[in-house]
Amino acid sequence: MPTRNAVDPAVAPVILSVSNGDGRRADDGVDATLASIFGGGGMLSRALPGFRFRPQQLAMAQAVAQAIAVRGQLVAEAGTGTGKTFAYLVPALLYGGKVIVSTGTKTLQDQLYERDIPLLRDALAVPVTIAVLKGRANYVCHHHLERTAGEGGDRAELADVPENASIWPLVTSTRDNCLGANCAFHKDCFVLKARKDALDADVVVVNHHLFFADVMLRDEGLAELLPACNTVILDEAHQLPDTATLFFGEQTTAGQLSELARDAEIAARTAARDVPQLPDAAADIVPALRKVRLAAGEAPGKFTQETIAARSGFTEALDELAAGLDRLATEMQHCAERSEDLASIARRADDAAARLARWRSGLAEGQDGAAGEWIRWVDVTPQGWQLQASPLSVADVFRRQVESTARAWIFTSATLAVARDFSHYTQLLGLAEAATGCWDSPFDYPAQGLLYVPRDLPPPNTREHTEAVVDAALPVLKASGGRAFILFTTLRALAIARERLAVAFARDGLDFPLLVQGDGSKTELLVRFRTLSNAVLLGSASFWEGVDVPGDALSLVVIDKLPFAPPDDPILAARLDKLKADGGNPFVDWQIPQAAISLKQGAGRLIRTETDRGVLMICDPRLTDKPYGRRIWQSLPPMRRTRELQDAVAFFAVARAAEAHVTMNADFAAG
Repeated sequence: MPTRNAVDPAVAPVILSVSNGDGRRADDGVDATLASIFGGGGMLSRALPGFRFRPQQLAMAQAVAQAIAVRGQLVAEAGTGTGKTFAYLVPALLYGGKVIVSTGTKTLQDQLYERDIPLLRDALAVPVTIAVLKGRANYVCHHHLERTAGEGGDRAELADVPENASIWPLVTSTRDNCLGANCAFHKDCFVLKARKDALDADVVVVNHHLFFADVMLRDEGLAELLPACNTVILDEAHQLPDTATLFFGEQTTAGQLSELARDAEIAARTAARDVPQLPDAAADIVPALRKVRLAAGEAPGKFTQETIAARSGFTEALDELAAGLDRLATEMQHCAERSEDLASIARRADDAAARLARWRSGLAEGQDGAAGEWIRWVDVTPQGWQLQASPLSVADVFRRQVESTARAWIFTSATLAVARDFSHYTQLLGLAEAATGCWDSPFDYPAQGLLYVPRDLPPPNTREHTEAVVDAALPVLKASGGRAFILFTTLRALAIARERLAVAFARDGLDFPLLVQGDGSKTELLVRFRTLSNAVLLGSASFWEGVDVPGDALSLVVIDKLPFAPPDDPILAARLDKLKADGGNPFVDWQIPQAAISLKQGAGRLIRTETDRGVLMICDPRLTDKPYGRRIWQSLPPMRRTRELQDAVAFFAVARAAEAHVTMNADFAAG
């Protein structure tokens, strides 16, 4: 029976053509052990009903073992159905030492902790302990609640309270308002208990937000949140560049400042009643926040610092807010030493004033918002705003973290490469020395799927195009019997399509339930979609990834156009400008790879199991008419391709005939 850490990490090595550039190879014993686990008649097939041998899964597991053995970096793309979760978990459980597994979603985090890791631990009979660690906002805070709320304090245990309930911010802690060792409930703190469990466990499951919060703290020389480990595995790794940009940047939001003002007002009425100017200083913040929002203009959107500063009254409103924060910080200093509560509010006021001053410094210097390696911008929402300062590249800071420790790093997802080329992804994260491996899906895509690109569609980015998408999709929807996702790159296009589809369904007597993003939570819509046998779901960005609907409920995925990022996005525009200034080709080097990876995510919703069948309909003529279209569609699963409507309709006719044949045979056998 395999034992944990049976392989000396210094042993040289292995496994595939994947190498770390130093020529070391892992011993044949690791290969043989993994083959005996994953192979036909192996340990997993004996322990887990329904498990079957997949060569791609074994090959990926061997590459992961190689990276662990040499403490290297592996970037691994594994197509849908490869079984990548087991492919990285098995070598991690056997040879990984202390392991951190980070995911992009809570859904996968809970699946790993509650199902996959315990399942493999029992099947392999390895004595590993497991812990899950979430951000502090996921744990009830005794100080704010003063009563226990479940044995573990994890919000997930309070299923009867909706996730978006307004009570949560009032009963959970943040980094700003945590009292630390001075809290009366310090010994009973759920956050500290979870961290202690993580320190003691062999395998810790976290999410990317917590992982990068830890990286950021270490980069600032502060105590890390996560325990030291031998192996880091980052699943759903295609999300890492965006998450890293968020965490290595700096944000000042109307919500943060509103909470600060609320807490200061409470302090002024209670513990700091004798500070005469504090009530007015706290009360002045919220009106100043409103003035900033009004000056930002009615239309929500993302704007560069230069653009927003040109709007009448914005700079003056920001100056007034800055003066108010400075005043609040000064008043809080008069009482900060009385208690940790008051000291915390004072620190938050100081920090907020300093962040705002740093953001405003670009205005004072007359910059265009892009200062060297940073871009300053603002995100205006219907009710509020966020001032952002974002790095143009996270490659250097992330590379420092990877190279600063002798540990293995595994980056994996179904969508990291563009036509098997990982250079775009590795450049984004500074992983020039990483080994790479690409394992195709075991699905029979030519038999299971059809890629249909309609003819004669108008150019994208016009209302006529969206209307034409709906019209082109209608006969395919009739052939599929609903059972479709229609995915859009903009909410505006989604709204147009909703209106047109509703009219068309009523006109043609189509009884297809129409589910639309925004009419319920994502979870609620997916539950309804799976339950109904003929629904049509309209969605945008949030439905392009992390959605799993295997079986007959989903047989058609329509994508309105290639998902190029909007050119008015401030961070993208600044990055493209820098790339051009450095001699690169922004469209070829950035926009095409990003669009290809995003499209592959959306297309991946269709075929989820070996028995799924369906049509992928992409309504963008650029896929076939432009030279770069070939590079993009070559990144998609190798389905049969057609431009003809009758081929798409015939695909479903064949599928229905096959289903009828199976039903007839079953009826015959039963009769």
